[in-house]
Amino acid sequence: MRTQVAIIGAGPSGLLLGQLLHKAGIDNIVVERQSGDYVLSRIRAGVLEQITMDLLEQAGVAQRAHAEGLPHHGIELLFKGERHRIDMHKLTGGKQVMVYGQTEVTRDLMDARAAAGLSTVYEASQVSLHDFDGTQPRVRYVKDGVTHEIECDFIAGCDGYHGVSRASVPAGSIHEYEKVYPFGWLGVLADVPPVSEELIYANTSRGFALCSMRSHTRSRYYLQVPSEDKVENWTDALFWEELARRLDPAARERLVTGPSLEMSIAPLRSFVAEPMRFGRLFLAGDAAHIVPPTGAKGLNLAASDVGYLSGALIEHYREHSAAGIDHYSARCLSRIWKAERFSWWFTSLMHRFPETGEFGQKIQEAELDYLIHSEAASTSLAENYVGLPMVHSN
Repeated sequence: MRTQVAIIGAGPSGLLLGQLLHKAGIDNIVVERQSGDYVLSRIRAGVLEQITMDLLEQAGVAQRAHAEGLPHHGIELLFKGERHRIDMHKLTGGKQVMVYGQTEVTRDLMDARAAAGLSTVYEASQVSLHDFDGTQPRVRYVKDGVTHEIECDFIAGCDGYHGVSRASVPAGSIHEYEKVYPFGWLGVLADVPPVSEELIYANTSRGFALCSMRSHTRSRYYLQVPSEDKVENWTDALFWEELARRLDPAARERLVTGPSLEMSIAPLRSFVAEPMRFGRLFLAGDAAHIVPPTGAKGLNLAASDVGYLSGALIEHYREHSAAGIDHYSARCLSRIWKAERFSWWFTSLMHRFPETGEFGQKIQEAELDYLIHSEAASTSLAENYVGLPMVHSN
C-alpha cells in the first residue's frame, strides 16, 4: 500500500488530521489498534475552544456541534460556600467555549471519513514504524493474521500517551517532563439535568468538585479522590452524598441524582515530550503531552497540534516548502507549555493537597478572593480558559 500520510490512531486528533488533509487533496490512511466501537466508548472531555470549533468547520464536520452544542460565556468558581461568576465573554471581547462531548466529535469525524470513502484500518495489531529518519517511512501492522505494510511520505503519531509512536523514537532523541499529582478525579456520567447552566469549579476543605454537562439532560460530575482510591469503593449513593457536601446550598437544592451511566477514576498528570518531530515522524496530541483536565485543555491542545501539522503538510505539498514542517515542533510547544502552565496553576488553585493542610486551604481561598475582585486576574483566567491564539510566526 502507498499513501502520502500514514496516521497512527483514530481518536479525534488522528481523524481530524485525516479530514483536514483530505479536504486539501492529500491522501492518507488511518491505522487504529482498537475497534471503532471501542474508540467511541471512551468517555472524555467536553469543552471546545473556538480554535477547535474553527478547525472542525474547516474539516466540514461542525454542523452537529453547532446544532447540539451548548455555547458557554462564563464559569462559576465556588469557594467558602459561595459561587462567583467569571464572565469570559465580557473579559475576552466576546469569546466563548462550546460544551460538546469528545465522543460526539469523534463520531462526527468517523461519519465524515466513512462518507468520503477514506481508508481506516481498525483492530490493527503489532503496529510498528520504520525508516522515518530517512525519505521513505513505512508502517507495518497485522490484520486478521496477515502482515501489511504502508509506504508513505510522512507518519503522524496521534495514538495517545501509551501508543507506539512516541515509543518508536530512540531514547536519546526525546526529553520527557512529568509531574504526577497525588489525587485523581472520580467521574460520573448520568442522565440528569445539570445543577447549573454553566460549569461550577468548587474548592472545598473536602477537596475539589466539578459540575459539568454534556447536554440539558446529561450531566458529568467529578470529585477529587486520593490517587490510591478505587472505583469499587464507591456506589452511586456515596458519590451523590459526597458531591452534595462539596456544593453550596443553592446548588445542593438543585442537584438531581440518578443511576450512573459510567463511573471511573482518572489519574492527574502533567507531561510533555520534546521535540515533537523526528525526521518524517510527527507526534500530536496525547502522544506528546498530557494536561490535568482542570483547564479543559487536552482535546483542544490536540486540535491545535493538528492545525499546525495539517498546515505544514499542506504547505509542503502545495508550495514545496519545508518551513511549516521545520517549525512544527517549536510552534506547538510554545502553545503547549502555556496550556500546561495554566492547567497546573488551575489544578493547584482548586484542589486540596495533602501536604499543605489548613494553611494551603487559606492561601487558595485568598488567591480565589483576589481573583474574583481583580479584573486583571479574572481576565488572565478567562483568556487562558477560552484558549490562547495559535501563533504561526517563528
